[in-house]
Amino acid sequence: MWASAHAAPETRLIRFLSPARQALQRGFTLIELMVVLVIIGVLAALIVPNVLDRTDDARMTAARTDVNNLMQALKLYRLDNQRYPSNEQGLAALVAKPTAAPLPPNWRRYLDKLPNDPWGRPYQYLNPGVHGEVDVLSLGADGQAGGEGANADIGSWQ
Repeated sequence: MWASAHAAPETRLIRFLSPARQALQRGFTLIELMVVLVIIGVLAALIVPNVLDRTDDARMTAARTDVNNLMQALKLYRLDNQRYPSNEQGLAALVAKPTAAPLPPNWRRYLDKLPNDPWGRPYQYLNPGVHGEVDVLSLGADGQAGGEGANADIGSWQ
């Protein structure tokens, strides 16, 4: 007992470092790393499609909100000026006074700026409309008329 307690300092240092060295030498095996990567891959494969679907839903909801706001501004325009802007005047008549006939007698600014749809394209305006007196619509993700899901048109008639 006396011999171990009074051993040379080098011997005590080696005994002290030995568990630390063992801890440093321990690590993950290649198989353990591969299992973790496979688990992460499976989780990503299950989660990513759900997140992407939510993005499309959010864009479609934003487009519906914009279309409703544009229709409200058009209704105010009609109340002030007894008619909707002509097809040539378009939605720009909501942010700047039209210079083409028919000139609005009581024009005022109805919007600060015209929004683009969530896919970066301008909203479409039809006067006369196909579905109502006027139509405001987004052509969806594909920018083409018609379509289904995220590519479907989003309009004031919906």
